[in-house]
Amino acid sequence: MKNSTNRMDDLTRRKFMANAAKTFFGVSIGGSLSNLYADNISASDTVINAPASFGKAKSVIYLFMSGGMSQLDTFDPKPDAGEAVMGKTETINGKGDIRLGHHLKKLATESDSIALIRSMSSTQGAHAQGRYFMRTGFTERAAISHPTAGAWVNNLKATRNENIPSYVTVNCGNNHPGAGFLPPSFNPLPVGDAEKGLSNITRPSLISDEEFDCQMKLQKQLDVEFDSQYKDGYRNVGAYNEMYKSAIKLMESEDLAAFDLSKESEITHQLYGEHKFAKGCLLARRLVEKNVNFIEVEFNGFDWHNDNFEKADSMLPVLDNAVSALLADLKIKGLLDTTLVVLTTEFGRNPKINKNNGRDHYPKAFSCMLAGAGIKGGNIHGQTSTDGSTITENKVTATDLNATIAHAVGIPFNMPIFSPSRRPFKMGGTEGKPIYKLFS
Repeated sequence: MKNSTNRMDDLTRRKFMANAAKTFFGVSIGGSLSNLYADNISASDTVINAPASFGKAKSVIYLFMSGGMSQLDTFDPKPDAGEAVMGKTETINGKGDIRLGHHLKKLATESDSIALIRSMSSTQGAHAQGRYFMRTGFTERAAISHPTAGAWVNNLKATRNENIPSYVTVNCGNNHPGAGFLPPSFNPLPVGDAEKGLSNITRPSLISDEEFDCQMKLQKQLDVEFDSQYKDGYRNVGAYNEMYKSAIKLMESEDLAAFDLSKESEITHQLYGEHKFAKGCLLARRLVEKNVNFIEVEFNGFDWHNDNFEKADSMLPVLDNAVSALLADLKIKGLLDTTLVVLTTEFGRNPKINKNNGRDHYPKAFSCMLAGAGIKGGNIHGQTSTDGSTITENKVTATDLNATIAHAVGIPFNMPIFSPSRRPFKMGGTEGKPIYKLFS
């Protein structure tokens, strides 16, 4: 046993640990197994002159509209541009200065809680690169994987519930950047389908408590031998072990019930809707109640190169119903004041309707939405031209949005974290700044 253990290199060790997690604990851990530790440096010299809203958000619900949601049919309609730009989409009034596409009737009634950024802009016009850029604030590179906003929050914000992971993703698939170069312990807990809850979360029936304990003792013995042989890899192994301990703690905790949507009333299910995204929003609310710091829910299918308006008729009412229900539910439960809700996408759609009655990719100008946690409701930041083709006021980038999230949760957006290559990175990127005007 000793000789074979000594021959294991770091990669083999990680594979062993990953397989052990699935076999011993019945828990699937998300993220890349090649992630390495980063060293935090002191933030004692970091000064943030922030308004009083700083740090109001105890939790973040990050709703990602994957595929490139059309801003023209949702958050930035252009009635003066006529049918050539708007097609079948009409404009409805919300509270304050809010104007929305006509599919978002229910969200319009909640618009006293929301602020719109109509001047988002990205340099990435392809889906994978655009999603990566919005989630991390950095352009994708082969040499490094950057942390998502959720991973930054998980790293820099204190855990509020030791029995449940601080970062959860729902419907996000396998290509999510997760913790990036941060330790594996900052990866999200992935939930593939909110209605099905967590899979493989109970001990296999063929493994008794005694056998389980025996396997745990064997793992500890392997760790001692490995750590003495490969001291440089100790922190990585320790990070994986912490994940496994967290998994076991969740398995044995009453908080595991938070992932069981069957405990919600039929009325609540009807309020949110039956769509997979709606169930994700409901799960997000349940996790906020359990003091989870960051929950991301993805809604896929917004790549409308063809039949834009028919697809809007189908998908936007789902979005409208689920998000308006989420905001109303958080408000009723007294959670909206301490929960930041962000709705964004990787880029927008071209104001020019193509020959297939669709809209093509348009990273130059698009929109996102924020609500709760000190956000000034009925507010609009940034503007685009009459036809929506050009930003005319207050351009906002992914780095600015991430810095704004940092401000809301009370963590330093400009505190450097060193990657394994000893390069410093910040949640706010190289130039990102919080948009303080969004907050009351």
